[in-house]
Amino acid sequence: MNPSASGPVQRPSLALLGAEPFRAAIEFARHHLVKATAVKSGDGHPVVIFPGLGAGGGSVATLREHCRSLGYDAFDWGQGFNIGPQGDLDAWLETLKCQVTRLLSSHEQPATLIGWSLGGLYARELGKLMAPRLRQVITIGTPFNAEADHTNAGWLYRLLSGSSAVLDPELSQRLRTPPPLRTTSIYSRTDGVVAWQTCRHEKRSKLVHDIEVDGCHIGMGRNREVLDAVTDRLGQAPGPWRRYVSAH
Repeated sequence: MNPSASGPVQRPSLALLGAEPFRAAIEFARHHLVKATAVKSGDGHPVVIFPGLGAGGGSVATLREHCRSLGYDAFDWGQGFNIGPQGDLDAWLETLKCQVTRLLSSHEQPATLIGWSLGGLYARELGKLMAPRLRQVITIGTPFNAEADHTNAGWLYRLLSGSSAVLDPELSQRLRTPPPLRTTSIYSRTDGVVAWQTCRHEKRSKLVHDIEVDGCHIGMGRNREVLDAVTDRLGQAPGPWRRYVSAH
């Protein structure tokens, strides 16, 4: 990966990593103490949410309920705990595509895919396989533009590339390439698990958009800024979208 404008990409500090549980607890408390009143204005289109590694539907429950409160038909990926791709990556993704297609079988409207961390890589790759069936892809804290040593979760990449801790150039380029549809990446410079630079697109286009929030990696599913950004993205009309302007 090319060095960013702010210098070479480095994995988050151990101090940031160690503070993740404490900061996530604060996010949890804030969410329950200060609940925003949702305006149910969504068009009802389906939203499929993919959890991070080692997590299941419960981890994205807040995000799912938030989407539902806005008027969207939101549900998690329906595969239980995310234990990473099994076997050949392409074959596994094809199976996941079939499963998601079945989830969407009762809907005529194009769907939004939302993925948190590793789940965001699934959402992006499925975006390439299912583009005509989709409206957009949203990722949260997803290091699609990274090498193994840019994250405090190098095992994430070993799941994708096999036993090697280093991504081969072909797979690395593949993960960096966005789907051929509107794609938003939500990231935080104070993420304690992945380097924030790895969650940004290298090449600008009308289809990709990066949104910065203030939060920790494992608390993003309840982070008010994240939920506000998701609200904005879901409410965008099909076609060219307006730039996101944070309310905070």
